[in-house]
Amino acid sequence: GVEELSKAPYNQGHLFEGATPEQREALAQQLRDVDAKLPGGGLKGYLERARGLLRDAQVGTNPFAGLKPVVPEGQRLFGDSGPGTATYAEFERLGMAELSKCAFCLVAGGLGERLGYPGIKIGITSEVTTGCTFFDTYARFILAFQGYARRTTGDASLELPLAIMTSGDTNEKTLELLEGGNYFGLSRSQVTVMKQELVPALMDVEARIAAKDGRIETKPHGHGDVHALLHQHSLPEKWAGEGREWLLLFQDTNPLPFRSLCAVLGVSAKNKFAMNSVAVPRLPKEAIGGICTLQDLAKGSGLTINVEYNQLEPLLKDTPTGGDVADDSGFSPYPGNINVLVFGLSSMVRCLASTGGIVPEFVNPKWADDAKTKFKSPTRLECMMQEFPRLCGPDDKVGFSQLDRIMCFTCVKNNLADAAKKNPPDCALSAEADIYACNAKLLQLAGEDVQIEPPGDVTFLGITAKIGARIVLQPSFGISLEEMKQRVKGKVQISKRSVLVLDGDVTIDGLVLDGALNAAGSVALKDRVVNNEGCPLESIPDAELPTVPPSLQIRGYRQAVGKVESVVGAAGLAEGPVSQLTSGVPCCT
Repeated sequence: GVEELSKAPYNQGHLFEGATPEQREALAQQLRDVDAKLPGGGLKGYLERARGLLRDAQVGTNPFAGLKPVVPEGQRLFGDSGPGTATYAEFERLGMAELSKCAFCLVAGGLGERLGYPGIKIGITSEVTTGCTFFDTYARFILAFQGYARRTTGDASLELPLAIMTSGDTNEKTLELLEGGNYFGLSRSQVTVMKQELVPALMDVEARIAAKDGRIETKPHGHGDVHALLHQHSLPEKWAGEGREWLLLFQDTNPLPFRSLCAVLGVSAKNKFAMNSVAVPRLPKEAIGGICTLQDLAKGSGLTINVEYNQLEPLLKDTPTGGDVADDSGFSPYPGNINVLVFGLSSMVRCLASTGGIVPEFVNPKWADDAKTKFKSPTRLECMMQEFPRLCGPDDKVGFSQLDRIMCFTCVKNNLADAAKKNPPDCALSAEADIYACNAKLLQLAGEDVQIEPPGDVTFLGITAKIGARIVLQPSFGISLEEMKQRVKGKVQISKRSVLVLDGDVTIDGLVLDGALNAAGSVALKDRVVNNEGCPLESIPDAELPTVPPSLQIRGYRQAVGKVESVVGAAGLAEGPVSQLTSGVPCCT
């Protein structure tokens, strides 16, 4: 009640001063609702943690005091250990055996508004060749992994579960997307939607809650809430009880990690990692967090964790290298974090149980005075998913799998104006170009004589990217490079103006392609020669741009109406919908 909330340990009496009885009760009910939804001790726990963190911020406590950074242990899967090498193949085979024991979690709290897209980011078209959305692409990967797991285990009913973390902004639209797409081939029983709640905004170092117009002010808590939501829904415990061993946490506009998942799973299985961060080669001082091991010399222990780039360089100044410098590979020895994480479920269950799902939080107040007693605007506690290692014990191994970016990272996070100023642009065009480039690389590595003409520059709405042959290898064509190697033989030649979509149990034994070819289902392409007009990309006229679907508005281009040779066989190994190469853009949203 009001009296209890006004006293210790809450101390929120200021909220009720001058309020009518009705207003007082409304505010109290809001706080009761917040209390019921907050993990880790409800409102009381949140306020107590906030006061401690705000005091530390006020006095300038150094969170890295007494810690010495050293190069972490992990597995490099690029260069002489990358795709196409015996090392990579070994890890892929190990990981393929683990697929039947996997679960997945999509962090999907983002809207596309800042991109100029009026919807949720997982509903954006990932590439215009087939018109698949990002979520459609993710569902196809999970179904392909599931199909492989069913064939290798003999369990035709096996399902690989998917949890989706939404926010208040995206929850309803996510449910609408799922229903509108009939769950994209997934069963309703294997999908769990978890809505993230907002947390109270705080107005001073005493953690007094801010209010405006008679309502409590709330703000996002950060993507680290995914751990609390998984724990609240008892999913890690449920999945571990079903014999599952691994959980992949992935982001809303980055489909590339699925291409290397089998190898990453192999690294986790071989090393028995409690957490395995998928990472990229990182240039010294590059503005991306670096994974390092922080040794506590006093305690004789170490913690392998992401350190933000603006904190990493000061930490490294007192090391023998004197800072963040390149090793023999030309990259920093501290891999770049991309927030794609693989967890060992048994360790995850135990670690989350120890805190009620809470990962260590932080606070970043903007001070209004030199004495650090007032804020410029209300602040809140935040948390990040990559802070999970702070929950781990000394026997929990934490490491990384480092891959070339083209094998694991792209994203759509910038609008056109911002993208034009950045390198990489990280927009719809650059992400689509990355998808084609990754597929081209895999196809070249899958065969012994695959020649794909190098891409050229394309520019739309002021953004430039390299796009050549638009190759779409649907997950049903191959869940790993090792599986693709069984499907590609003979000499393959593909021009840079070509379009190739492979979906299902498709095999190639000799192909010359200069145009557009769509092969789906159970199909054998033997010494095939395709030469047609194709379906090139074309700019959308300025006058027409406001009338086209939003996924095209944020691109400024579409696939032109043209000619395509389609070869469609029996369903074969494909699960879920069969791709259709579109001439025109009817399926783009």
